[in-house]
Parts: sequence; structure tokens; C-alpha cells
Amino acid sequence: MLLDDQIKTQLKQYLAMLEGDLVLKVHVGEDETSKNMLELVQTLDDMSPRITIEHAELERTPSFSVNRVGEDTGVIFAGLPLGHEFTSLVLALLQVSGRAPKIDESTVKRIQAIKEPMNFETYVSLTCHNCPDVVQALNIMSVLNPNITHTMIEGGAFKAEVEEKEIMAVPAVYRDKDFFEGGRMTLDDILDKLGSTVDAAEFNDKEPFDVLVVGGGPAGASAAVYAARKGVRTGIVAERFGGQVNDTMSIENIIGIKATEGPKFVASLEAHVLDYPVDVMKAQRVKNIEKKQLIEVELENGAVLKSKTVILSTGARYRQLGVKGEQEFKNKGVAYCPHCDGPLFKGKDVAVVGGGNSGVEAAIDLAGIVNHVTLLQNTGELIADTVLQERLRSLPNVTIITNALTSEITGDRTVNGIEYIDAVTKEKHHVALDGVFIQIGLLPNTEFLEGSVQLNERGEIVTDRNGATDIAGVFAAGDCANSAYKQIVISIGAGATAALSAFDYLIRHTEELVEV
Repeated sequence: MLLDDQIKTQLKQYLAMLEGDLVLKVHVGEDETSKNMLELVQTLDDMSPRITIEHAELERTPSFSVNRVGEDTGVIFAGLPLGHEFTSLVLALLQVSGRAPKIDESTVKRIQAIKEPMNFETYVSLTCHNCPDVVQALNIMSVLNPNITHTMIEGGAFKAEVEEKEIMAVPAVYRDKDFFEGGRMTLDDILDKLGSTVDAAEFNDKEPFDVLVVGGGPAGASAAVYAARKGVRTGIVAERFGGQVNDTMSIENIIGIKATEGPKFVASLEAHVLDYPVDVMKAQRVKNIEKKQLIEVELENGAVLKSKTVILSTGARYRQLGVKGEQEFKNKGVAYCPHCDGPLFKGKDVAVVGGGNSGVEAAIDLAGIVNHVTLLQNTGELIADTVLQERLRSLPNVTIITNALTSEITGDRTVNGIEYIDAVTKEKHHVALDGVFIQIGLLPNTEFLEGSVQLNERGEIVTDRNGATDIAGVFAAGDCANSAYKQIVISIGAGATAALSAFDYLIRHTEELVEV
């Protein structure tokens, strides 16, 4: 049975929400995946009178397209959209039927403004938690713009294509058969890359805020909620809502939530923020902040936002090795997400660089998929939690090398090895392998603040216990600040502290608040 009874019950509830009739055009062969695909589309047909099936010639076997009656919408699934992609299928059915995607009007206008024909293809793994966001974004674009088509391609069903294109990281997006971009992308990221930007004029007419939060991770979301609950005019401007948490697969240390996944937790954060009258401005990078009569926040698109107080919660990003071969072989053997890309290295030899918790956890996960894992740590011993180290050392297909200073990632068209220098003997070594997963911590996203806000030697924003910076009215919270530990639960608390401090500053330093 392809779908269990519980999933079928949930699916039937969703299909009851279809707003128009659909035609699923199916192209299958005699292989096992084709048989499973026929079972899937037949299940959909049996569950809803609004769905009919037609057999048609499509580019790939097996595949099926989701269409309105008499109209090809360009939304195609090649291979089975199960696992993490099952949600992509459900949303495609609803949106093609006429149910509006949950995006703001300005984003709809950006999509519909694209006049050039574009055919996108996204190669995915069903275990990849980053892939659905990309698939769903491109499906939305196909639904809203007849000039755009999109095909989700499940890599396991089309291994020959994956090998021919030398795809070693997912999601991998192609536009008109040429590589477009790899890795996690939001709908706004895709539109930005296509040159469809938000008009700066949409920001220039905004009234000054009482509290403006820069960054949309756990700290920023917490700060926005706490500020809005005080009844003051609150805004949040972020490049990517959720930040680094979007790339976290398993979360088990948020008190009160036994276990969750990054994207799911981010969705709950955003939903909580939107319960309040917060002006959320996504897909925007801040270029500079300057204290004048009000604090002015300049965006990269040229717009300037003004606020009485600002809370900086720009988070952090994956730290890169900075060695030869890292950039050259990104998505060609160099990877940063073991959950997303691990299945692409099944049966192969890989290295993990980094002996902290993230590195050791990655090595443990990969050991269950790949042939062999070599973990490289640049100090004399691992620094991960003892329980993780014990688990790692119990695995028969893991080699741990300490005092290993990575000097180069080697390869031809794809990665074929890693070079390191022994920190004690100074000898150079080369390990032959097929992939390198880099897990060496985070860098604060604070470069744009150099010269305006005090930073420490690690680039973190220096704050006091109230989250205040050296600029009056400017506060900071989360992984971008000089907190002792970088944890989601700590960032949430720091965001609340910063918001309460900002409100305290407002009532002590301003005569009139802008009411919402």
C-alpha cells in the first residue's frame, strides 16, 4: 500500500477543498515506479469527483502533470512526490484548482510581471527538507504565470540524469536546461535572482516604526511578538524568515516541544508573528543603519525605513573553510547539509570537516548511508558532547583524524579527495573520497554593521544584559550578538529581552508613540 489509512484520511480532507476540476495527465511505463505512480493518481481520482485522469505523452517516464480542464498549467511531477514532497503535491492540487497561494499581493505582481518564457526543473531527494520550499515556490510561479513551467524530478527515479548532470547536492534547479541555482531558496530568492525586485517606493511611504526588527529568525520573531503585544507600531524586515533554522532538520531542545523540524518550527514562528499587526517585509537585505533624529535603516534596494528603536537579530550562517576547491566544487561534492545531500552519496566515501556537535552528528547520520566517513578535526580532540563521541566511535565505518588542518579539496569535474596537514608533524596527507561535508560552525551576519555598531573580535554585536548596543535605541539579540551560547531557545529569550528593553527605552525617551 503506497499511502496508509491515516494519510488517506488527511488527503481526503484536503481534496474536499478543491475549488475547480482537475485533469491529471499521466505518462508511465512498466517499471515499479510507474506502477506506484498509477496507484497514486488512481487514489486521487477515487477520492475526489473533481479529479479525472488522462494518459498523455510527457517528457519523462514516469511523470504526471496537474492541470485545469482545457489548460496545461506546467506543473509536473517526474517520479513519486512522496516523503517531504507529498506536501508539494497537495498544495499543487489545491492551487491549480483555484485556491490562492498564501503569498502577499506584491509577490503575486512580481511573478505575473515576468514576460519571458521559462521552463524550470528541480532535482530533489525525498529525504531533503529544503527541497519542498523550492518545488512549491516554482509551482506557485507556474500556477500564476502561463509563461512559466516547472517539473519536480525525483533523483532516485532518474539516476541516469542525475549522474549525467553530475548533481551531488539537492535541490538543484535548472532553467531551460541550464543550471540555475542549488540549495535552499525561497520564492523571493528566486524572483530576486530573476531580477524581479520589489520597488523601493513601496517602502519609502511607510510611517516611522516604534520598533523595527532586522532579521526574521527565532530572536527576531520573538522580538516582534513582544513588541507588538505592547501596542506599539512594529515592523520586521528580513532576507529570509526563519534564517538558519530553516536548514535544521531535527530540533529536540526547545523546552515544551519534544521534537520538531526546522521548516515546521519556522512556519509556526511566522504564523505567530502574523497573529499581530506586524508589518513583515521579507526578501530584503539591510545595507546600513544610522542614528539621526530617528534611526534610519537603509535597504539594498535603496529604500530607507525609519524607527524610534531598532532590534538587530540578523543571525548567522554556515562558516566556510576558505580553502582551494571549496567554491569550485560546491554542489559538485562539497556540501553543507547531510540530511539533504547525504542520500546522493549512498555507497560512497565522504569526509566531514568539524569535530563539534554538528560535525559529529553529521558523521553519525552519514555513516548509515555512505560506505565510509572520515571525520577531520583541527585540534587534538573532538569537542562534541561525550554521548555523541561515544556513538561515533562505535560505528565501524568511521575514521577520526585529529590535528588535521584542511588545506585543499581536490577534484576534476567533481570532488575526488581532501588534503590536510598534520598540525603536529606538519606532514601533508591526501584522502581519496567523493564528497566533503563542512560543519565548522557559524559566522554572524554583521558585516554591514562594521563602523556603525560595536562588534567584538568574532564579529558579534556587543550588548549589555538588556540587549542594548553602544547606540542609544539600538538593541541586538540572537546568534548575531555576543551571547555565551548559540541555541534557539536562548535566541527566543534574548529577542523578548530586547523587545522589552526597546519598549522601556521608548517610554523613557519619546513623548508620543505611534498607535497601531
